[in-house]
Amino acid sequence: MKKFVSTAALTAAVALTLAACGEAPDDSKESPSSPETSTGETTDTAADFKGCMVSDFGGFDDNSFNETSFAGLERAASELGIEMAKAESTDAGEYTSNVDSMVQAGCSLIFNVGFNLNDATFASASDNPEQHYALIDAALSDPNTFETVNFDNVKPILFNTQEAAFLAGYVAAGVTTTGTVATFGGQPYPSVTIFMDGFVDGVAKFNEDNGKSIKVLGWDKEKQTGSFTETFDEIGKGKELTEQFISQGADIIMPVAGPVGEGAMAAAKEHKDTYVIGVDTDAFAKYEQYQDILLTSVVKTLDTAVFDTIKATKDGDWDATPYVGTLENGGVGIAEFHNLDAKVPAEVKTKVEELKAQIIAGDLKVESPSATAVK
Repeated sequence: MKKFVSTAALTAAVALTLAACGEAPDDSKESPSSPETSTGETTDTAADFKGCMVSDFGGFDDNSFNETSFAGLERAASELGIEMAKAESTDAGEYTSNVDSMVQAGCSLIFNVGFNLNDATFASASDNPEQHYALIDAALSDPNTFETVNFDNVKPILFNTQEAAFLAGYVAAGVTTTGTVATFGGQPYPSVTIFMDGFVDGVAKFNEDNGKSIKVLGWDKEKQTGSFTETFDEIGKGKELTEQFISQGADIIMPVAGPVGEGAMAAAKEHKDTYVIGVDTDAFAKYEQYQDILLTSVVKTLDTAVFDTIKATKDGDWDATPYVGTLENGGVGIAEFHNLDAKVPAEVKTKVEELKAQIIAGDLKVESPSATAVK
């Protein structure tokens, strides 16, 4: 069933729920107090540096932001010779213990992946002011007030994803043959709705430029309400919601729900001339079986951000100033059209490049309430 929710209210509710539902990890799982550790080729300076990462419950094989972030840590181990350790979370009750295990492991820098780890990061960073942390895909906020806070030992790694999603929305509007496209999220987190905001605005820009009335299902930017599966790991719910959109005429869908997006791909595969836009990483490289229905992807270079943050910190240049990925610095973008390149009209490709240049130059502003913390 399609669910319509208020982003602000549910974001607060989710944060409160996660803060209250911690429980001891299952003894059958790998103990978070004994994190997995490995070492790259070391140098004298690298041998003293240990980069660590805690996943959210999607795990490091989510074909999405956890996996891409971890690739940056692996690259640092390979190229910089640092030691690394990881703690994989399988449910919200493990966040605090997993972050604590990284502190106890003597990590030089701990990356916590995703909005869900905000509370555990806030608590651990408060208790360990000399420990360096990076919070990926979220600005640090006080769990009690939900206000954004700045800690000298926590570096937010953020992305102006609405800029790239705007371009994807324009492409979707230029390719649709039914006049209807759609988007949905896993949960109404800012790192999710920022995609949806940009997508809607991109479609609106296409309509404005071409005198069209392409419709977007699944998200009302003005009201900040829309469709969510309420999960990032139940693939079947993604397929179910996508089927609803297809029945309403949508032929291009952008799921912002991590692994649940595979459900959207499965649904699109069963319907002729129906396509999906991936998120976070280039889905074409991750889902070989769905390459013929993947139009493009809205990409965040989380791996590069992780690598660069490790290198700077290892070199003695720790800085808690937020990293913000943009179109200008290459932190966000859209992937190639791959097998569906012929489906994208030449004039749409040209216009997308023009719009990208305008955004980079500052002549076109793509706004999102979820981006206020990263401006």
